[in-house]
Amino acid sequence: MKPQLDQRFSDDGAVAVPWEEVRGLLEHAELAWITTVRADGLPHVTPLVTVWHDGALHFCTGPDEQKARNVLANAHVAITTGCNSWDGGTDIVVEGHAVRVTDEPTLHELAAAWMTKWDGRWAYTVTEGGFAHDGAVDHGPVHVYAVRAAKVLAFGKGTFSQTTYLP
Repeated sequence: MKPQLDQRFSDDGAVAVPWEEVRGLLEHAELAWITTVRADGLPHVTPLVTVWHDGALHFCTGPDEQKARNVLANAHVAITTGCNSWDGGTDIVVEGHAVRVTDEPTLHELAAAWMTKWDGRWAYTVTEGGFAHDGAVDHGPVHVYAVRAAKVLAFGKGTFSQTTYLP
């Protein structure tokens, strides 16, 4: 993705955040926040653990959770990550559509990727077109979704900048 600095929202002398840096932040983020849209049009925001794999951000959720019900009716999502300090770091917003992943080889790759998050406690077994959480009470398969970015925004702080990336 090619970065485009938006001068309207950037300090004088600011430079675009390179895509490689943004991708690295997405790959290593321990926590992200997803925004979905409820049936009544109101937003639903919740934290989750994501993994970056094959050019997309992935998340998983139980099929009866609010975000899963929302995505079923409206696949538009925004996933955000960053830091809550004012004067340093980079905040990122990934906008796109959530698409369910059911391909078994891809699910195995994603299960391995989740295992590397935090201290290994995100251990999944591939089952029935999704994941089973190792050691958890079985409530059926956890659904896995891929979000390929329609648009990414990076907000640099310190020297403030807004960079847009389009596919």
